[in-house]
Amino acid sequence: MGLSIKKTEFSAEEFERFAAKVRTDLTALNRLLNRPGFGAGESSIGAEVEFYIVNPDLRVQPINTEIAASVQDPQLTVELNRFNLEYNLSPQAFKGDPFARTEQELLAAIRRINQHAAPLDGELIAIGILPTLRESDIDAKVMTDEPRYHALSNALVKQRGEPFSIHIGGNDVIDLEADDVTMEGANTSFQLHWRVPANRFADYFNAVQLVTPIVLALASNSPSLFGHQLWDETRIALFKQSIDSRSPNHKTWRHPPRVYYGNGWARSAWELFAASASLYPPIIPLMSDEDPMAVIDRGGVPKLAELRLHQGTTWPWNRAIFDHEEGGHLRIEIRSMPAGPTAVDMCANGLFVIGAALAVLDDIRHLTSILPFHYTEHNFYRAAKYGIDAEIIWPHKDQVQLQETPLLTVARDLLPRAREALNRTAMDETEIHRLLGIIEGRIESNISGARWQRHITESFLRSLSPDEAFRSMLSLYMANQKKNRPLHEWTLSP
Repeated sequence: MGLSIKKTEFSAEEFERFAAKVRTDLTALNRLLNRPGFGAGESSIGAEVEFYIVNPDLRVQPINTEIAASVQDPQLTVELNRFNLEYNLSPQAFKGDPFARTEQELLAAIRRINQHAAPLDGELIAIGILPTLRESDIDAKVMTDEPRYHALSNALVKQRGEPFSIHIGGNDVIDLEADDVTMEGANTSFQLHWRVPANRFADYFNAVQLVTPIVLALASNSPSLFGHQLWDETRIALFKQSIDSRSPNHKTWRHPPRVYYGNGWARSAWELFAASASLYPPIIPLMSDEDPMAVIDRGGVPKLAELRLHQGTTWPWNRAIFDHEEGGHLRIEIRSMPAGPTAVDMCANGLFVIGAALAVLDDIRHLTSILPFHYTEHNFYRAAKYGIDAEIIWPHKDQVQLQETPLLTVARDLLPRAREALNRTAMDETEIHRLLGIIEGRIESNISGARWQRHITESFLRSLSPDEAFRSMLSLYMANQKKNRPLHEWTLSP
């Protein structure tokens, strides 16, 4: 969605032409995927980190365009709401210490951006949902004044035909309505890109789908919204509901939600792109002049701009990405992990999800044959709601019958296997040991960002009002984040 557009309303003819071009792009993609050697090349990672901007009172500070104009960094982009920014980290070859390089680049970027934010009474914070966020902080006025965001909101509101309805249970319950998509901006995430071999894309993608619930639970960092204690990873429910463009009153067939876990185990990369094109109506029909078939006929790699744009307006928690660069390649965008608690914690989450996927990769076809897909979706939502206390349905190569298993038991079993799988790659052993040691620390301490936030807030509630308790907890959180000390080393006493 980082595109530049000039208008926010489109005609029916523009939507029809765009949909036709997406179908052409799909045919072109199929030809590319069948081209010998397509997508072969070195594995790599990339990442995007979304931030809140807060003022000295630790409330949201809606100054993203002012900061971006001051910083003048093409890797820094404004987000949907004026109190959010996103930093796009440089791709790194998956060898040596790619996450250490990513971590240092991120820390340097935060320091540099904060130097520009400070004179405007702003400071960045990486956290799934800001604990001091108030319902009054979110309305149409807080949307970043960029045509792409107005176009996105207009299209989703028009498709739905009535306000977005948000209902989230948990320790507490929240019920509210929103007239636009700005509630989505309450969510900030750490999104990891992993380039994988195109000829085995489905196996890699299914491996990531299988292990994502484990990583999500250990990474959870969004336990509250508007003072309500909800899911350990409340973002998962909020994001889905805040942009659900389906009309509740339709009596006929309707498309699935645009935020989803999947429609089944993947059989091919092409299938994932084709499904998103067939299931979801376009919302931003921008056209390019490219003739993708002619480019392929010349032996080139087309950009497939329409297909990529359409794919960027559907939000599966793990998303297939086509990139025309470097001879064309495919990536998995792993989108469910929250921002925070620290740069090093986010890097540990990233390495663990890749290591865990590699650990199950050789057996993935057997594992997906004995675990119906809806159980891995069930695991995902259990992990989001209950975090490290979740019970999940986990397949074992030699088991006869599926059964519920504590998620932490699965994590303990998966961790050494992830380490072994990573040791067979070109990664440095010190990088693997350092970052998986952080995951091990969380497992053995029975702690996550969500649990730390809850514990500290409850401690403060013994002597402070709810508003003061959340703000005091956030102050401690930010102090720890600045030290970049891994979460499991944070003290549990306020």
